[in-house]
Amino acid sequence: MNIDLEYYRIFYYVAKAGSFTQAGEELCISQPAVSQAIKLLETNLGSKLFIRIPKGVRLTPEGEVLFTYVQKGYEYILLGEAKFQKMLDLENGEIRIGASDMTLQFYLLPYLEKFHEKFPGIKVTVTNAPTPDTLEYLYDGKIDFGIVSEPFETKPEIEICRVREIQDIFVAGSRFLSLKEKVLKYKTLEGLPIICLEQNTSSRRFIDEFLKANDVVLKPEFELAMSDIIVKFAGRNLGVGCVVKDFAIEALETGNLFQLQFEQELPKRHFCIITGNNNPISSAAKELLSMLDMNGLDNDRK
Repeated sequence: MNIDLEYYRIFYYVAKAGSFTQAGEELCISQPAVSQAIKLLETNLGSKLFIRIPKGVRLTPEGEVLFTYVQKGYEYILLGEAKFQKMLDLENGEIRIGASDMTLQFYLLPYLEKFHEKFPGIKVTVTNAPTPDTLEYLYDGKIDFGIVSEPFETKPEIEICRVREIQDIFVAGSRFLSLKEKVLKYKTLEGLPIICLEQNTSSRRFIDEFLKANDVVLKPEFELAMSDIIVKFAGRNLGVGCVVKDFAIEALETGNLFQLQFEQELPKRHFCIITGNNNPISSAAKELLSMLDMNGLDNDRK
């Protein structure tokens, strides 16, 4: 049975109004057009749906049974349209973001605060993971976009936007004060107890590749999952910590830690926003992306 769904919509309005004329007014069509649609629907179904009464029409027993189902279906569609419109109007919806502890704390968090203040009805889900995992989440369509740190390699369909410069440093506490006034060679690190991130992070890979190019291979005393813990370990003189400078600023300012100086500064790298050209992005996610400071650097879009 192939019946035009528009006939059911007209049927719904006639049943609700109890009048062909009033249904036509609500639908902005003529009364004869309403009558014709109901007649065709009755013909296709093989049964009368309405009985004429002095002040309009009422449903037949068969019509009443049909209406209970049509009403639920049509009103559910209307509810869906209303929800859809609210998402477009940013009254509700959801954003899925992938970010590491570092990119969340030192880049994304202030923007999330502003966004939530402006659009409190939008649910924001942040999947906390290192850069390689965030890339996989984006490939699989599990997140709308990610905030990651260089270096990383991506598939061709990924767009990259650099948004903030970061600097890696080595820090130490009072146990290593003899190194404070010296300009060191990176080879010196091989003889020191090193505290750094685990190997599954872009930050660790960056350090390892840079040092390897300078004929230095680290054998860390501690490999940790979080940079703020590296700072705490270094502050307790358990070794020389390797972190992005943002994590150590407070300890450097208080004098609990000092920064080691080398003949050659570690190259700067960046936080990047990554989006997938093949992934649909919700209206809410587009709004948040528009709020992010994506024009502060000479952005390399790939």
